[in-house]
Amino acid sequence: MLRAFGETPRHVFVPEALRNRAYDDTSLPIGFGQTISQPGTQAAFLEALELRGDERVLEVGTGSGYQAALLSILVNHVITVERIPELADRARHALTEAGISNVMVVVGDGSLGWKPEAPYDAILVAAAGPKIPETLLMQLVEGGRLVMPVQGLDGRQQLVRAERSGDTSMFQTLTEANFVPLLGRHGFETDLR
Repeated sequence: MLRAFGETPRHVFVPEALRNRAYDDTSLPIGFGQTISQPGTQAAFLEALELRGDERVLEVGTGSGYQAALLSILVNHVITVERIPELADRARHALTEAGISNVMVVVGDGSLGWKPEAPYDAILVAAAGPKIPETLLMQLVEGGRLVMPVQGLDGRQQLVRAERSGDTSMFQTLTEANFVPLLGRHGFETDLR
């Protein structure tokens, strides 16, 4: 995992005005009310996915494209879904500038996943929803892992790891989280922040 951070130029994924802070362990705004997560948080996501290196991974919430870039070094293929077309375009440009070719950026409702490329060995959701969408769990292979922040009724978020086992899933709460809301059919209808 350290190799992924060492080989991925984070400054390429940060707005030019903030590039002097690109390597700080902090989240930074990227426009449209979205952020690039702090590297420590992204490392926790990657660790929780328990990647082996041969996986196909779905990322929900492309944002800047940085997490997809990290994943691209650790797995065979990454499909990443972004609901904001302008952010998807920026991410495509940044990924190209970084020399990454095994990531496909698509525009859509990430809470629905991306069925045309399913099933996935792992799914990473970079936004907090009221629960883990069943549609995402059903796009996992047997034994596939999903990591997502889930927001409780009290407004607090927990990072949750799910593993698919047949028609059921096992869930494990990992740590507290603080992410933008997952908007879409199986997320929140509006931004609750």
